[in-house]
Amino acid sequence: MTGSRGDRRSSGTGTAAARQDETLPGPLEAVPVSALAGLVFLDRRGCIVDINAEARHMLHCLLPDVAGRDFWDVVPEWLAEQQQAATRQALAASAQHHFTVHREFEGDWIEYAFIGHEGGCTVSLRDVSAARNTAALLKESERRNQLIFDANPNAMWVFDAVSLRIIAANQAAVVFYGIPRKMFLKLKMGALFPDGEGAALLSSMDLRKGAADGELSVQVCKQKKMDGQLVLVELACGRLRWQDHMAILVSLADVTERHLADRALRRENAEMEEELERVQADLKKSSRDLEAFTYALSNDLQGPLHAANGFAAMLSDKYSAVLDDAGKHYVDRIRASMRQLAKLVDDLRVLVQLPPPGEMQVVDVAALCELLVTDLKKRDPDRVVTMELDVSLPLVADKVLVTRAMTCLLDNAWKFTSRKAEGWIRVALLPGRVPAEKVLQVSDNGVGFDAAYTDKLFTPFQRLHSSADFAGNGLGLAIVEGVAERHGGRVWAETSPTGASFYMVFPQDVAPAAK
Repeated sequence: MTGSRGDRRSSGTGTAAARQDETLPGPLEAVPVSALAGLVFLDRRGCIVDINAEARHMLHCLLPDVAGRDFWDVVPEWLAEQQQAATRQALAASAQHHFTVHREFEGDWIEYAFIGHEGGCTVSLRDVSAARNTAALLKESERRNQLIFDANPNAMWVFDAVSLRIIAANQAAVVFYGIPRKMFLKLKMGALFPDGEGAALLSSMDLRKGAADGELSVQVCKQKKMDGQLVLVELACGRLRWQDHMAILVSLADVTERHLADRALRRENAEMEEELERVQADLKKSSRDLEAFTYALSNDLQGPLHAANGFAAMLSDKYSAVLDDAGKHYVDRIRASMRQLAKLVDDLRVLVQLPPPGEMQVVDVAALCELLVTDLKKRDPDRVVTMELDVSLPLVADKVLVTRAMTCLLDNAWKFTSRKAEGWIRVALLPGRVPAEKVLQVSDNGVGFDAAYTDKLFTPFQRLHSSADFAGNGLGLAIVEGVAERHGGRVWAETSPTGASFYMVFPQDVAPAAK
């Protein structure tokens, strides 16, 4: 293969003569293409002695017989211009030479391997497109991974699993540690840990053996910055291959502030628990005091009240003949005060002893109101009061509690319409803001109230009218509010020149008890 391309066009010899001159293997066509790919045998002058079908296909050789032709006359001209001289020099020096060319039109890569021997040279041709494409994809993948590594906002660095030398660090790590990149890549991983903690971490994680690639191990530990500052981090480590190194990838997140926040939260929780214990102790004391007060209302106060009222009645009955008009007036005042005090005690006991709702059932508020108004008319038979009621007003509630609330509301309406020649009271059920609730309305044409003090109406002992004008102790509406709240509802009131209206909301999403 020492002649020029022009000389070899006229120096070929026949195939039979070449085979007589050279010692060559048997016919190449008998060798499986999949095993040898393309093969070409050349004599000492570089002329083709034999060629298999795969080599013809790779060379795009259309000539029916290329035996005796110079090899470089058969290959594409651009390939001969690029590789002929280099191949001649390489074979002269080492008897071996190979190169890979990219055929842009076909879009493939062909590897040429020349092996010189005593009889000439053997050329093998192999399509390495798949390997080239795989290598290109791998290279592109590595490039993208490197970009992701460099651009990751989390501090990340890589160290060799054997030498422990740091072999890569992203920009976030450079900024986090405050260490220039060139200096960073001269350190061993232990330099980033407080004394001895790096070795302890390696020992605890056992990262150099036994762990699968990509499997992460997470620990909270300390890291040391260039200025000596120690920070608490969450460290995630995993094995991987990095540029032909068995390496460990380290990704970290600064959790110093979170740790301080957790400490502050634990301290606040402890303080809250202490405060809760104090509140619970105060609540228990208040509960005991309330129980004592309730007992006093139910027992201790009832006896003296009944005794005082009884003695006043006896004084009025037995000694009225010896009492003058002033004495009789004083006895009547005493008895009225006793009745008012007894009513106050009863109302206080009801207020402090309001139980949670018991049996939920359908209560006909219309029928209940008729019974209560009948009692009110017996008290004041000369009053003319019109009741406006639907035939039936069904409400799902605790009947005992609703009775107490309606007693207070009707008594309130009856009292404040007392100065009307013809009073009227209206009781109705209205739809609530949501389908699962009803609003109980009690309205009257009484004197109403000052709207500026609406927020005080339901406060115990708050009265918006003088006791000289209207008797009462200011507990009735507080009981009404308590009944609504125990049902999970609420209350409000409205006033107008024609009277006042009171509203109680009752949720209706609780099924009534079966009868």
